[in-house]
Amino acid sequence: MNLARETAAIEPRARPSPLPGFEYVRGWGVYALPLDTGHVLALRVFPENDFAPYRTIWHRSPEGDWSIYADSPRLDIACPRYYDSASRRNEHANISLRWTGPMDLSIEMEIPRLTWNLSMTTTGPLTVMNGISRSLPESLWRTPFVLRAFERLGRKFFDMGDVTLSGNAPNGHFAIVMPRRMFPVASATVRLEGEDLGRPARFERNPSIGRLRLPARPIFAVGRAYFEMRDPEEYRRTVAALGSDAAVDRGT
Repeated sequence: MNLARETAAIEPRARPSPLPGFEYVRGWGVYALPLDTGHVLALRVFPENDFAPYRTIWHRSPEGDWSIYADSPRLDIACPRYYDSASRRNEHANISLRWTGPMDLSIEMEIPRLTWNLSMTTTGPLTVMNGISRSLPESLWRTPFVLRAFERLGRKFFDMGDVTLSGNAPNGHFAIVMPRRMFPVASATVRLEGEDLGRPARFERNPSIGRLRLPARPIFAVGRAYFEMRDPEEYRRTVAALGSDAAVDRGT
């Protein structure tokens, strides 16, 4: 298994969503990293989406306050587009990524200063589930029946707790989250502004942002997500302003 090679194969580009009426993102990241101090981190790297490649780091304090830091041309085309109403801070940041091994990733952010190193692994059962997931046509994967089935599998067999794969994002967009391949985080070290944030942990309750629940255990994922297009005119203006060739009339 070589996540470094697999993730590098996702070409950075703006591309219209395959699902009419929805915006989308394709990429990879840390689905959730709960830590034994009560902090939670997440990483989203989306080389392919409707607007422009971007990467974001999410941080939840032990008190429950979310911050989203986006390395993107505009905040309103990155994760804050869907989640900023549930986040106390939404800011631009310089985020660098470096694969130091096939399953080892180093992440740095300038302000606030973050250094984050982690290693992924896999297990027999997850390898089987990843194989099944990968073999399903996407049109089938995103049906409510299959989404609920993978939620149950994640809860019952992979100790992810009551994770949510579809529902309303904090800003009101109906969201479909499709982690087509998942890998446990074997180890991680994190320092934020010089503070050691602790070690990976399994939370008793799933961390959540708005009504969407993230995994209760540390998980890395490769996949995509869809978000309901709420304002087609705003979408067209945004795409045009970015100079993207993704401007298309979907009849919405």
